[in-house]
Amino acid sequence: MKQDDEATPPVSPDPGPDGPGVSPSPPPAAAAVFPEERLDLVVRYAARLATDGVVRGLIGPREAPRLWERHLINCGLLAPALPTGAAVADVGSGAGLPGLVLALARPDAHITLIEPLLRRTTFLEEVVDELGLDNVTVTRGRADALHGKAWFDVVTARAVAPLDGLVSWCMPLVAPEGALLAMKGASAEAEIAAASSYCQKLGCAAPSIEVLGAGLDPELAVDPIRVVRVTWADPARVSLPPSRKGGVTRASRPGGSRNKRRKS
Repeated sequence: MKQDDEATPPVSPDPGPDGPGVSPSPPPAAAAVFPEERLDLVVRYAARLATDGVVRGLIGPREAPRLWERHLINCGLLAPALPTGAAVADVGSGAGLPGLVLALARPDAHITLIEPLLRRTTFLEEVVDELGLDNVTVTRGRADALHGKAWFDVVTARAVAPLDGLVSWCMPLVAPEGALLAMKGASAEAEIAAASSYCQKLGCAAPSIEVLGAGLDPELAVDPIRVVRVTWADPARVSLPPSRKGGVTRASRPGGSRNKRRKS
């Protein structure tokens, strides 16, 4: 996982009010991924990524012109994999990819953004407040700081670590019937093979690969994404963290308070 350091990020030249090459309007594919009533919020998030995100070192300058295709739509393709009303943890959220994108695409879900770096959680909190996202909680800290304290229906991760590391950090946060959904590319099969013995030792079922977005209109020119799904082999044997009342602690549902920062 990304280390919790506060080195000063490289600052790029001011990209200007419209961002360095980012389109002010979403491409046609966005309408197939995001609810129509949320597109304006996604556009505003894209603008923040292309301006503040670049200047503050959260997004590389070369990524700004391809934010929609490479990042926003790419992450949005994961949204249909979330159960209705799911409690979701996005580990190593960075600039909010995929966590904030999922919160925009799925207002019925509650998304907890877990990120150790202060400059990133500050950005995330600013965006959540600006867009009025009541279904997001920003938590500053490492995923393992929540082990034994909370569990989620879905845990997501993108560009954080190889699968064996993700399983170690993320599966203790996964509910008995839940899943880790790790966004992966061409390395998916190799990472599954490398993590196979550790997954079995931890009590996980054999990881599987799902392709999402392949059913969209070919004219939209959207590249499908590959997601590695990891679940528990025997949900009945999963030990849950106790609550003060002797039950279990589940992440809050939509409508709860947001921007609760945890320092570790």
